[in-house]
Amino acid sequence: MGKVAFVFAGQGAQYSGMGADIAEVSAAAKKVFEAADALRPGTSKQCFSGTEAELKETINTQPCMFAVEAATAAALEEKGIQADVAAGFSLGEVVALTYAKMLDFEAGFNLVCRRAELMQEAAEASDETGMVAVLKLSPEQVEELCKGIPNVYPVNYNHPTQIVVAGAADKLADLSAAVKEAGGLPITLKVKAAFHSPYMASASEKFRAETAKYNFADPAIPLYSNKTATFYGENRQELLAEQIASPVRWEMIVRDMIAQGVDTFVEIGPGNVLCGLINETDPSVKTYPVSNKEDFEKVCKELAAC
Repeated sequence: MGKVAFVFAGQGAQYSGMGADIAEVSAAAKKVFEAADALRPGTSKQCFSGTEAELKETINTQPCMFAVEAATAAALEEKGIQADVAAGFSLGEVVALTYAKMLDFEAGFNLVCRRAELMQEAAEASDETGMVAVLKLSPEQVEELCKGIPNVYPVNYNHPTQIVVAGAADKLADLSAAVKEAGGLPITLKVKAAFHSPYMASASEKFRAETAKYNFADPAIPLYSNKTATFYGENRQELLAEQIASPVRWEMIVRDMIAQGVDTFVEIGPGNVLCGLINETDPSVKTYPVSNKEDFEKVCKELAAC
């Protein structure tokens, strides 16, 4: 077997009940939720029994996702499953930083709570904005369409024929019409913010001041940056802050991981979105979601760690 990558999920995959059964079967996971509750009371309750509406609020989504993902990674480590390399999608990058020992749990969790507050503030301060996933067109085609429409930006390079565009809601309607005319398929996402676009510039700048309060250690394993699609270097605080208003270059990260010898991807967190994106990029690699107890037990069996 080649190298194993842990990939940490981003906002949007959350659901009520996430993490509950893994906490039941793993003492390490349970300990993580207790630590999250000590820093932000009620976090585990929101994860295990929060309403859909409650969990959709960015200010709740991000700390809850962080707790679930950190707990899941701890449960896998408890069983001897570790990654050779790591990356996270958007907020998942903060969890990945913690997993790679660049930050301790308390620092990572506090940062993600502040990140959520700042991104929600930026979203509420903007005029109506949103995001549209564009399927069946190449990145170059989507970029060209965006050049002709003001206030829309390619922000998530998910796989070869799926690019997410963020921007002003009325201009996204124009983009969707242009996408259809070009033979693509636009899908409006259920978000009311233009994440990873210039609309998040204020959140990015304020978050930069937050990251400056912490010392970022050298990563224990190679860790990818969403912004550069390369390994983290010296400018760690800047990369994490700039990520908020910069595109997520996920396809490039996955391709580079594979070129570096990764053939097994373990998705940490609720859902299996990243597994789907990875399979679309290269169907020859193995992907394992770890969203519940059954997934957890399967990964343990498949990777011969239990």
